[in-house]
Amino acid sequence: MARKRHSDEDILKLLREIEVRLASGSDVSASCRAAGISDATYYTWRKKFGGMVRSQLSEMKALEKEN
Repeated sequence: MARKRHSDEDILKLLREIEVRLASGSDVSASCRAAGISDATYYTWRKKFGGMVRSQLSEMKALEKEN
């Protein structure tokens, strides 16, 4: 299976979709399956991008570029 690269904006969108599904009572594995990612990917992304909004993402990119 070919790897699919997601942009940071796509990751935030997918995380929001999964959070909405979880709030409606779905479990993590079903929500991730519906989004097309694995559970491990979800937890990795949540650890890195969890709670971020688009403005914070742009700030993070700027700091990474600066370093």
